Amino acid sequence: MKDSSVSGKNVGIWIRVSTEDQAKGESPAHHLERAKAYAAARGWQVKEVYDLAGISGKSVKEHPEARRMLADVKRGHITGLIFSKLARLARNTKELLEFSEYFRDHHADLISLQDAIDTSTPSGRMFYTFQAAQAQWEREEIADRQKASILVRAKLGKTINGMAPFGYQWKDRKLIIQPDEAPTVRKAYELFLQYRRKGTVAKLLNAAGHRARKGALWSDTQVRRVLAESAMKGIYYFNRVRKNGPWKGTEKPEEEWGKVECEAIVSPEVWNQVNLITEEQLKQWKKPGKVPVHIFGNLTWCHCGGKMYARSDSPKYHCRKCNHKLATADLESIFREELHAFFGSPEKITAHMTEAKRNAAEKEQALAALERQIQKVRDDMKQTHQLYLDGHVTPQGFGQFYKPAENRLNQLCDELPKLEAQVAYLKVNDVSGQEVLSEARTLYDRWPKLPPDEKRKIAETIIEKIVIGKGEIDLTLSYMPTSEELCKSQQQLAPATG
Repeated sequence: MKDSSVSGKNVGIWIRVSTEDQAKGESPAHHLERAKAYAAARGWQVKEVYDLAGISGKSVKEHPEARRMLADVKRGHITGLIFSKLARLARNTKELLEFSEYFRDHHADLISLQDAIDTSTPSGRMFYTFQAAQAQWEREEIADRQKASILVRAKLGKTINGMAPFGYQWKDRKLIIQPDEAPTVRKAYELFLQYRRKGTVAKLLNAAGHRARKGALWSDTQVRRVLAESAMKGIYYFNRVRKNGPWKGTEKPEEEWGKVECEAIVSPEVWNQVNLITEEQLKQWKKPGKVPVHIFGNLTWCHCGGKMYARSDSPKYHCRKCNHKLATADLESIFREELHAFFGSPEKITAHMTEAKRNAAEKEQALAALERQIQKVRDDMKQTHQLYLDGHVTPQGFGQFYKPAENRLNQLCDELPKLEAQVAYLKVNDVSGQEVLSEARTLYDRWPKLPPDEKRKIAETIIEKIVIGKGEIDLTLSYMPTSEELCKSQQQLAPATG
């Protein structure tokens, strides 16, 4: 049942006064005004009046007004029905119970003014259905107390038992990082920033031997949950969703949420960048299109809020909303100078090198986790083989268990040298500030010679958004890897960078 205290609830008024009652002075108009006053006091809106004045209450369910009322409940036009007392709704007990069940099934309420019955509350449903509803009322009263307890715990910041998000585990009622899952989370964020496709991220994770919990393959839905989970940036929210069924739920009001801080797996900047992309994709109501021909095609916005595009045969970025234009060559030149200025700042160099060290540490953690996964798969294969030798597993059963494990081991072992190369490269590439400046000059000098695809890859890696105004351009840069990583192609770079 919906909460009847919600302001703006749409209700109907049921008027059924017998001829005998009217003779005693109980006019339909009086009943109507009383019902309207009650609705106004609760902040409800009266949408319909169902007039059955003078109709017998022996059987009303088939009356045209009753059928109209039931149809309005079914389509959600009204979510509550006000009447003076139960005897005015119907005198037939069977019909009263049928009305009650129908309203409950369609999440609507019955409000009897004289009987003080309001089925939006557990007590109201108890009195309405008498002893038949006793057990249901008791169950709902317990549920209400549990919900109240959960709300209090949430407001006090006390966690509620439940499955920890992927990448974390509960320990001593605290959310801590799960060392074997966290590297996979970071990998998912890196891949999404590169490809911007959740399905692609899932395929690449599976191909590399990474698995979700309980050994399940990754799907785009699981990737979406990992990317959207705020715990990854250090804030875990709980008590956010009210279950409406096995697969459905509605988000609770934000004031009911609970919040605890935890160690972040990715930086808030990376989390925000990823979720900004997913939000833009949802607004478009379609999957991202093909990679644009121009370097900054997915990143460029006009000061008026419109997206700026450049046709493959046009030398300018164009805003269709306000007709603002900018030459593609001009924007590329400004971007090149911004790169040079980035590395020319000592503060930015320091931040850059700190981020590089953090990245190296994360890669080392990922390598250690990968090695543990490989060892675990090998141990499982060894155990399965021993069970087969001891006669506890049939040849058919041995093949069913051993072959998938062998395939996953091969995937993990293929990934191992790549990650080892990345860790080795990052250790060697612990450069000084002067070397960073040298790299900046290298990228600045080589930029005109780089192929368009390489330029676009660099731009999409380090730019969050470009806003082109009248006489000024605002470039929002995200974390910038070393220019050595950016400007060298895969053929030139050995080993491969992370």
